[in-house]
Amino acid sequence: MTTARTGAKTAPRFLYLARHGEASPDETDLTERGRRQAALLGERLRDVPLSAVHHGPLPRAALTARLVHAQLRQDVPLRAAEEAGDYVPYVPGRAELPEESADRFLGFLGQFPEDERTRGPQLADAALARFTGVAAGDEPRHELVVTHAFLVAWLVRDALDAPAWRWMSLQHANAALTVIRYTPGRPAALLVVNDMGHLPADLHWTGFPPGLRL
Repeated sequence: MTTARTGAKTAPRFLYLARHGEASPDETDLTERGRRQAALLGERLRDVPLSAVHHGPLPRAALTARLVHAQLRQDVPLRAAEEAGDYVPYVPGRAELPEESADRFLGFLGQFPEDERTRGPQLADAALARFTGVAAGDEPRHELVVTHAFLVAWLVRDALDAPAWRWMSLQHANAALTVIRYTPGRPAALLVVNDMGHLPADLHWTGFPPGLRL
């Protein structure tokens, strides 16, 4: 598709989002279950024509990305991206939140240091600029971002054009897959959300609060 205003050609972008595999208690490594999750995610994506694998800078995301990358048929760039890190993407005011859940949400956000809550929204905006929207050129682009639950929630919320605070109501399991399609002239479309079909039952739902597991 060619935009009327600039004459630049654009094509669909398929954004694959995955939370890192299950992390060790100190979050400096993956558990054996987390390593299995990452390898199986890589097997699922083996035939996807990925142009890049991006990952957050923390060890649990970087190791997951390397294990996924090792399963791919083609050699694609593996890139660390600060925008794919673990941070609070948006801090709402009380007036934005439903009255019945405002205390719980604000209490949750209050546990994070002020500098994280201040810098996070800047990184979230950078992530939207870097990873979302249609691709330049004639060919569809497929990209994987191995990241953390907060950023997956933020990007899903954005794709749905939901209020900014709604990222806090979305969860994502370890090594689950979400796919968003950005097509010229159309709204973003969620193709897959929190899909664990590549994982055996004993690897499902890690990273979810017990009360929310199915």
